[in-house]
Amino acid sequence: MKILLTKIGKRFNRDWIFRHLDYEFLPGSSYAITGPNGSGKSTLLQVIAGSTACTEGKIQYSSSSSEILDPATIYNYLSISAPYLELVEEMTLLEFLRFHQRFKPFLDSFQPEEIASRVGLQHSLQKQIRYFSSGMKQRIKLAQALFSKSDMLLLDEPCTNLDEEGIALYRRLVNEFRHQRLVIVSSNDRQEYDFCEHRLSVTDFKNV
Repeated sequence: MKILLTKIGKRFNRDWIFRHLDYEFLPGSSYAITGPNGSGKSTLLQVIAGSTACTEGKIQYSSSSSEILDPATIYNYLSISAPYLELVEEMTLLEFLRFHQRFKPFLDSFQPEEIASRVGLQHSLQKQIRYFSSGMKQRIKLAQALFSKSDMLLLDEPCTNLDEEGIALYRRLVNEFRHQRLVIVSSNDRQEYDFCEHRLSVTDFKNV
């Protein structure tokens, strides 16, 4: 998966969040979108994901074979973890992972039970998600992104609500499953993105 941003900008009311942003994301590489709180990191990630339209400019997606992809189909190629994404809290963990699997297959050989074990939730498979702590819910969000079969992995503040053990778990998993994928991390916390080879600061596109 390759993504080409050409002169993109995003405006809310009269305020430009970023503007005239030219950038290329290449397959198999890791990128960090950085900047202070409120700078527009999450907005840019949502624009890249296709869930939010840019106000100006163009985004082009290409497959590994250089085929130009229809932006309306990009959700088939990506998985995302973000604090603002909701879980189906009436479901048990096992029900939720099986439900997710119907829409986004997991990586080959991984089943819901093993995924729960890999994120330390093997003893909570039959527990409704509504009774999970915020840290446990974040582990689920990471699991559904990292273990999904996708060419592009988008991670927005991936260690939100995680304790020290959870952060260590995130770092192990992302180092194991990021290879052969385009990975984009939105964060102002270096321990969440220090593995990324490239940096894109949103503040560089504030007043251009």
